[in-house]
Amino acid sequence: MSPQLTLSLSRAPGSSELSISTYTASPGPPAAISLTPSGSSPSASSHCQNLPSLPLKSDLVGISGPKEEAGKEKEMCGTETPNSQGSLDSNREDERAAPTLSLILCNVRKVELSKAVKAFEMLETQIHHFETRRAKKPQNSADDLDIFIECGVHSADVGILITSLKRVAKEVKTSRKDKVPWFPRKIQDLDKCHHLINRHNPSLDHDTYRICSFHYRGDPLPHIEYTAQETATWREVYRKLRSLHPTHACAQYLDNFQQLEEHCGYREDNIPQLQDVSRFLKERTGFQLRPAAGLLSARDFLACLAFRVFPCTQYMRHFSSPMHSPEPDCCHELLGHVPMLADKEFAQFSQDIGLASLGSSKEEIEKLATLYWFTVEFGLCKQNGSIRAYGAGLLSSYGELMYALSNQPEHKPFDPEVTAVHPYQDQAFQPVYFIAENLEDAKVKLQRYVVKVKKPFALRYDPFTSSVEILSTPQKVKRTRHQIQEELKSLCLALENLP
Repeated sequence: MSPQLTLSLSRAPGSSELSISTYTASPGPPAAISLTPSGSSPSASSHCQNLPSLPLKSDLVGISGPKEEAGKEKEMCGTETPNSQGSLDSNREDERAAPTLSLILCNVRKVELSKAVKAFEMLETQIHHFETRRAKKPQNSADDLDIFIECGVHSADVGILITSLKRVAKEVKTSRKDKVPWFPRKIQDLDKCHHLINRHNPSLDHDTYRICSFHYRGDPLPHIEYTAQETATWREVYRKLRSLHPTHACAQYLDNFQQLEEHCGYREDNIPQLQDVSRFLKERTGFQLRPAAGLLSARDFLACLAFRVFPCTQYMRHFSSPMHSPEPDCCHELLGHVPMLADKEFAQFSQDIGLASLGSSKEEIEKLATLYWFTVEFGLCKQNGSIRAYGAGLLSSYGELMYALSNQPEHKPFDPEVTAVHPYQDQAFQPVYFIAENLEDAKVKLQRYVVKVKKPFALRYDPFTSSVEILSTPQKVKRTRHQIQEELKSLCLALENLP
């Protein structure tokens, strides 16, 4: 009786090698085949056979299948073909829902196995697991196989794949896991991230707040002519907070606030315009402001951060309650968030949370939103032997800023694993605040946390095109690696030229 053969694809963290491990029912250690990219150094392994000068692909995985065959197959099925360059159209690229499709191919003759593999290859399917077993109920001969596959495929290509497989298998059984939620791929897609969370506070229901909408099509940010009453409210908030910041705000906040006063018209008698502030941030950290009509959903808000875009309201809180607003207003945005977004480390911290949110499950979004709440909104850090605030919710609230740095609340060290699941309070002061050793330490801990967020793909942000690329094929990973290597060469040359 022939042994059962199972193939498992894996890549070690930090390694450029793609390994295919084969497991058999017979005794002895599993065999492993290491696929090493051309030009790289093979790693040593007791059960590893190195294949020199082999590109980062395999006929089994079928990542870069023949485009001609795929075109013919899709023409037969009445679907579009790749463009003349052989690459998928950008709309098609966005359609990768990244589901894990589980397939069972019943009664495949051994001689037909290569045809089954070719079906995956021509559709650029990502194979996660490929296993063959002797067929339970052979139809053609005793050599018939049942094949078990887990793979990722473009949503539009699922039907084509199944049709192709039915030509070589007696029966094709499928099951499909949940799709990855839609997320923006380029900065223009943020026009679709506008789902508001409406809250009604009867005690402040005096007048309708002014709100502004904005489409990301190069429109200039709206210029607002604030009333004398709105400016008076701003003056009261500005004056009171500025008296407290020198002893309660972190150094990064204080340094950037001074710059904003010099370049963006930050002063008691003037409410800064978003256009001026956005231009300042763009030059400092690449962040830019985008007018918002209110409180966005967590998924949409975090998605904006991934592109270094900060949704920002332009309305002023009601004059009857200058020290409190039920919604984020321009006092909260301009006096709380903007000075910290002008810090490069903090800007990267904010974008890392945003990138982690793209395509994440509802559960992960809740955890990331909670992390954002306890850091970007209500974070504390150590500086020069004392505790200072860097969270916008604190820096824009006189009462909670004093409370947070007092002995009344509980202070805990910042640990993303703990912070992400800690309950928070959005109707009163927080009973617990998390303290980071410093902003750099908070960023490193966050980056370690977000790599554990479970998603069937990896993303890379391209600052030149303000877009994210799904690293779904070895070719894309290889191209990205090459770009990074070129950047490292420039850094090495710079180091050599240093005195």
